[in-house]
Amino acid sequence: MVADREGGARRTPGRAVAYVACGVVLLAGCASMPDSGDLRGVESTPRQDTQVRVFPMPPREDAPPSEIVQGFLEALTSDDPHYATAKQYLTATAAKAWQPELSTTVLADGPDTQADSAGTREDGLDFSFTLTGTKVALVDAQQSYTPTEGSYSRQVHLTRDEKSRQWRIDGLPQGVVMGQSDFQRNYMSVNKYYFALDSAVGASSQPAAVADPVYVRRRVDPMTQMVRSLLNGPTTWLGPAVRSSFPSGTALQKGVSELTPDDQNRLTVPLNDKAARIGPAKCNEMAAQLLFTLQNLTPAVDEVELQAGGAQLCVLNEDGAAAVAARGSARHADYLYFVDGENRLVRIPAGSRSAVAEPVPGELGEGVRALRSAAVSRDEHTAAGVALDGKALYVGSLASGGSLGEPVVRSTGRTEKDRLTTPSWDARGDLWVADRNPDDPRLLVLPEGKEEPLTVQIPRLDGRIQSVRVAADGVRIALIVEKDGKQSLQVGRIDRGEKDRVTGKPQVSVLDLRSAAPQLEEVTTMSWAGDGRLVVVGREEGGVQQMRYVQVDGSMPEVPAPDALTGVKEIAASEDDRLPLVAYSVDGIVRLPDGTQWQTVVKDGSAPVYPG
Repeated sequence: MVADREGGARRTPGRAVAYVACGVVLLAGCASMPDSGDLRGVESTPRQDTQVRVFPMPPREDAPPSEIVQGFLEALTSDDPHYATAKQYLTATAAKAWQPELSTTVLADGPDTQADSAGTREDGLDFSFTLTGTKVALVDAQQSYTPTEGSYSRQVHLTRDEKSRQWRIDGLPQGVVMGQSDFQRNYMSVNKYYFALDSAVGASSQPAAVADPVYVRRRVDPMTQMVRSLLNGPTTWLGPAVRSSFPSGTALQKGVSELTPDDQNRLTVPLNDKAARIGPAKCNEMAAQLLFTLQNLTPAVDEVELQAGGAQLCVLNEDGAAAVAARGSARHADYLYFVDGENRLVRIPAGSRSAVAEPVPGELGEGVRALRSAAVSRDEHTAAGVALDGKALYVGSLASGGSLGEPVVRSTGRTEKDRLTTPSWDARGDLWVADRNPDDPRLLVLPEGKEEPLTVQIPRLDGRIQSVRVAADGVRIALIVEKDGKQSLQVGRIDRGEKDRVTGKPQVSVLDLRSAAPQLEEVTTMSWAGDGRLVVVGREEGGVQQMRYVQVDGSMPEVPAPDALTGVKEIAASEDDRLPLVAYSVDGIVRLPDGTQWQTVVKDGSAPVYPG
């Protein structure tokens, strides 16, 4: 039950048995097998329905070393909440020392198991195996997913009890290891939510909610897992940019082991005394964090009640949470925008079936400046447009009579491809754009879209930026970076530091870049498509162009890829998943409503964007 079914050797019929009854699968690692030699490609169980729970069988009497190792590996992929059965394959000392929650190593095809002849003692009381494979990802103790690569090799050591004569594992790596298909069956990605540190959203006082994706075991009380994870604080990567409203040390009340909503879809969360003295405003923020998190997991929670010391602290429903904090996926765009055949910025109602586009109010819609691309602020009051030759960036009001004035940014790149990228607005009203000039490559941010451009520092940037998209929360930024002819998707964390003591200007950096689409060697276009998800167009090495969704942590979400589309040049998505995908392709501007095929909006248009 470890290696994927797509690869590796197959288990011989009759060597293991699975029992299915009443939604429970029992895994039996109990076949008669040799006590030496190799165990290649221990097979994963078939993908089960999400309601089916999988439990392992304990070791049978007089099982040989190979069977003990196999049974243990199978037990790691079960739905046993505390790995109690897996620990039965260990000696008492090893069971106490083993920490399965420390990490989960994901291998492409599951671990191959090879007997180590050099590890066998002459008295027959000692045996060892080496687990090998190709690493795909690591989920750490914070449940944070990180794509990895390279070879995996760890040793498992067994000893035979002199009295009972039973083989047990007495030496093993910390954490758990499993194949990719077992990981996908056992775990799921869920966003937990915190607040951006400096997060006034536009002119309002609402904090911005920031998604922090983690992986939890799918059928081991994921609701309680997510509450505990939220209380434990943000992951290391996101931590420097966000805050939690829960007081330090807040945890579930002692003795609370499982959280379940009542028949009114209210979830009561009893907390320890660390939360007993909070005020109403702080409590509402805590409840909003919980509600955003749990609704990302299940629609079965409409309301959250927080308690401490048996007393009610506050109750918050969906409308209350929306009043507490702004979340990108909850914000509905009024219009879809694009550049028409006359190089003007035009718009159609977002989600509308109408294909009749109207010029936007102001000079950007009047054709005063011929445009190649544009971006619209999230409040849809202001727009920025890049000139047709890519040399200049203009900012103007989306109101009748609004004028553009002089360019706010200029590029001196020699060709159009070496000049300005499509700009992007964040929720604060700041405008971002990259200059691709090889002689002076820069990422720039214009506070409120009108102040003097600031050069953004990117310490770990390895290549030249080709595309920029800022998340609605203003904390994360996605970049397409080109190096040696290949284009990768990188996601970084925005850091807004103190003002420079010499210049008095704010210092802005993008830190801790990480790959969000490691499977693709050429990413041509991308867009945010949710609080923690992007849609990308690219291709794998030696492959053809494809469109897919990716998570910001580099994992693949459990949503089907969009229908294939030929010759995609640009893609636009909204964080609000109720709005259709829109693309610029060989067929012009096209969109993909739910449950249908791509439909042509206009044949003569380019550069589609939703606000942001």
